[in-house]
Amino acid sequence: MQSLKKRILIIGACGQIGTELTERLRQQYAPHKVIASDIREGDEALMNSGPFEVLDAMNYDALQDIVINYEITEVYLMAAMLSATAEKFPMKAWNLNMNSLFNVLNLAKEGKIEKVFWPSSIAVFGKTTPKQDTPQRTIMEPSTVYGISKQTGERWCEYYFNKYGVDVRSIRYPGLISYKTLPGGGTTDYAVDIYHKALKHQKYICFLEKDTELPMMYMDDAIAATIGIMEAKKEDIKIRSAYNLAAMSFDPETIASSIRNHIPKFSISYEPDFRQEIANSWPQSIDDTEAREDWGWEHKVSLEEMTEKMIQALRKQYKNT
Repeated sequence: MQSLKKRILIIGACGQIGTELTERLRQQYAPHKVIASDIREGDEALMNSGPFEVLDAMNYDALQDIVINYEITEVYLMAAMLSATAEKFPMKAWNLNMNSLFNVLNLAKEGKIEKVFWPSSIAVFGKTTPKQDTPQRTIMEPSTVYGISKQTGERWCEYYFNKYGVDVRSIRYPGLISYKTLPGGGTTDYAVDIYHKALKHQKYICFLEKDTELPMMYMDDAIAATIGIMEAKKEDIKIRSAYNLAAMSFDPETIASSIRNHIPKFSISYEPDFRQEIANSWPQSIDDTEAREDWGWEHKVSLEEMTEKMIQALRKQYKNT
């Protein structure tokens, strides 16, 4: 009965996660039940697969109109300015990342939305956070605009749940890797770009140092986690700030080695830039025990499996262009 009345709005549907989340949700439910939206129109596949609305997530009235017109029950708020880009435009990033969240939380507080997903990130952690097996509850002193906005967002999500009963759910994404969308301005995006450069040029200049180990995840696992936490029973969601989420950790040298199993002549060199300092403030591995115990999260894709999937898919893409 619940799925019959379910109407989902995805804000930021044209982004790296939003594109694949929209596709998966439209496969899972009827396409007309999943309304995609973004500040501008997306690619042909996204536009043709179901309803789409041009929406500025910071415009409360426009957002409310869509929620009412489509009788939305759930919102996935994926719009955000990512770490590296946000450092160039701090106030713009803060305004987008925070005001869009307040708009959705306030609509939920008023009873116009039943359930909210908002993504956090490993960017909430800082240099004083334990680097290995970072605990669910630990020191958080983020040093980036993106991280500060995500940590603040976590606190507001928990506040709205405790104070107003808003059913908001969140996970801290590690670096996400996908062949379907291009990098979107994140510090971990080297792990996407490296596959493209390996196939096109057989070499890659990395903006991080070779031993910079970071938590990563294949996009299929991230999408499964996102939908999984939203489909979990309300009473199983015991953390209303954001859950730690993990799959694998590696450094640029390790991913390069994985690529050489498929492209033996591939070479990598290093020219660290401002993103190195961002990466240095983040954990190397994450303890996500509570997500696994509370709502049954488990990852499926290893580094070797991910490399094989990425190279196979991108080879097809480049052949068709």
